[in-house]
Amino acid sequence: MGRQSGCHEYAIVANPNRPTVASPADITQYGVLELEYGYDRLWPEDSVEKTSIGGLLKFGMLCDIELRWSTNTYLSETDATGTHRTFGDNWLGPQIRFYRQRKLVPTLSFSYAVKIPSASTEQGLGSGRADHAFTFLASKDIHAIHFDFNITEFLIGQSEGFNENQQLNLAFSRIIRGGLGFTGEFYGNTRLNQAIPGFASSLWALTYKIIPRLVIDGGYELGITSGGPHRHAFVGVTYSITNLYRK
Repeated sequence: MGRQSGCHEYAIVANPNRPTVASPADITQYGVLELEYGYDRLWPEDSVEKTSIGGLLKFGMLCDIELRWSTNTYLSETDATGTHRTFGDNWLGPQIRFYRQRKLVPTLSFSYAVKIPSASTEQGLGSGRADHAFTFLASKDIHAIHFDFNITEFLIGQSEGFNENQQLNLAFSRIIRGGLGFTGEFYGNTRLNQAIPGFASSLWALTYKIIPRLVIDGGYELGITSGGPHRHAFVGVTYSITNLYRK
């Protein structure tokens, strides 16, 4: 919602990736350092309660290149054996915008991210192996609705080589009134292996722009098929901290 795509705007405006799983093809403003942070609580079908706190730090290094660092600073999982806690994994990589929205063509971008396996394997909350994600992104404003489409190829590290699967996302958002907005998303993953099936899910949220550089959000995710992150509640914030290039 309210995505911007220029390079040398004077006023700082937040470009939230939250609260959807999909990311916008437009990137953070040139020179701007932006932070997203949130709290997630999941109740999957297997009755294991999961809690995470984490975020995304973005920097508009060049006009069409954004550097991204995604991290889970806290993970907790409660099952029949007790509660397990750890610092989560980290993902690092760039997003490159190669086409800006025109009347008939959406904004187009590509991103790459590598996982640094920092989550505890002893607690059973980390794989201890590097993963890779290659994503094509497209964003388009159609009348009063903004759409974000992502398709991602995941390479998930195994003891020998990689397993692979794909994720498809379609998110849409609309201003309701003033700073209040509505966001929805449908997304899903293909099957990774015999232990991890494919799934489809939906996500619904409200956002509120307090000031142009500060946006809060909250919502709920409902799985469409089995195997997904059913009953997932979340709240978070996006804040554009400063323009590091401004004198």
